[in-house]
Amino acid sequence: MPYEFQLLRRVEFADTDLAGIMHFSNFFRFMEAAETAFMRSLGLSVVLSRAGLDVCLPRVHAECDFAAPLHFEDEVLIHLLVEKKGTRTLTYQFRFIRRSGSPPREVARGRIVAVCAARESNGSLKAVPLPKLLADKIQTAPADMLNGALSLDSGPKSQKSNRSSRNTQHATRSKAS
Repeated sequence: MPYEFQLLRRVEFADTDLAGIMHFSNFFRFMEAAETAFMRSLGLSVVLSRAGLDVCLPRVHAECDFAAPLHFEDEVLIHLLVEKKGTRTLTYQFRFIRRSGSPPREVARGRIVAVCAARESNGSLKAVPLPKLLADKIQTAPADMLNGALSLDSGPKSQKSNRSSRNTQHATRSKAS
């Protein structure tokens, strides 16, 4: 069962500010791109209605801490780990590893918490349990992965992304799957 996903991106000119440094807001866009690709690797979409599920996954928390900047044309690996799978929430941890230069370096770490919600008749959202279809496809990453050092290995499976021939992505599954 998947608990990890990696997406390789290149910082584009449009992602940067006048100094050629990736604007902080784009780290959140990259996190969302990794989550979207992760869900696609599970045969789902972040738009769960595409799988016939009448729920959505709005964010209730997002954060990112920065250790070093990313620059125009840097190659960055976005490593998603499922930090927690609650009955109604998913918490993702994201690690940004600059692969340009030597050695690769973790430059930022982020977190997103999404809650499973159903729309009420008045338009408001109400938290509901994760659908079995989704919950059965995701597991929490092992504690040593969440707390320890990150492996910079590109992983066992790689495919080209639709966005660019320079972007690659892959999912890693546990040995038990």
